[in-house]
Amino acid sequence: MSDNDTDLAVAIEAIAVRAGAAIMEIYARDFAVETKADQSPVTEADQAAEVIIVAALRELTPDIPVVAEEEVAAGHQPNVGAGPFWLVDPLDGTREFISRNGDFTVNIALIRNGEPVLGTVHVPAKDETYTAAGPGQVTRKRAGGAAEAIKARIPAGDGLVAMVSRSHASPETDDFLADFNIKERVDAGSSLKFCRVAEGAADLYPRLGRTMEWDTAAGHSVLACAGGSVSRLDHSPLRYGKDGFENPHFVARGQKKL
Repeated sequence: MSDNDTDLAVAIEAIAVRAGAAIMEIYARDFAVETKADQSPVTEADQAAEVIIVAALRELTPDIPVVAEEEVAAGHQPNVGAGPFWLVDPLDGTREFISRNGDFTVNIALIRNGEPVLGTVHVPAKDETYTAAGPGQVTRKRAGGAAEAIKARIPAGDGLVAMVSRSHASPETDDFLADFNIKERVDAGSSLKFCRVAEGAADLYPRLGRTMEWDTAAGHSVLACAGGSVSRLDHSPLRYGKDGFENPHFVARGQKKL
């Protein structure tokens, strides 16, 4: 970790919080819901937050390309090449936003050499922010309080706590978890599931369904810097900058390899 990375982490945390404030203004009133070409929902909150984030990142690091979900959906996909790039999901968990259950996040991550090296996950409805500045450098802020260090835990011997997707549950996930001693399943939306593993509240998060790189990069950075891991089903690392930016199935784990 460099001083520059620390500065970048501080800067993107502030950007995410600012985008979250714009999201909450829309959350507090009626809003329209549209459907994108891939049949996923989008609202004006997704778009308003992305405008804030993309403009701020381009001012902060003008030489680093920004790959943002709504811009890609509109056909604007930069060539990231072999260099670093930003991945942005301005409102991860749009279905949770529409349902008004609070489980939606703002995600910003920096990718270098195919890995998310720093990032922030902001949970505006819960006033929680998780920021990774490098290995062992992960903080959580809650309800306006001071930053506190977090780390992934080694699972207890009496069973595992598994995070599962509230909006994208699948029989494949049930089959996967059947091979583990699961003492509790916790439903949650968005990249919040990565953060629960990163802070030691859960041990395992399998995702056997379609995700895009901007869905996972920020949460991945938080978990990896907190001592956990995110891997494909064959245990190889989940990498970024893939053609089409689509992820394979993956499993997020705490400190101990499960």
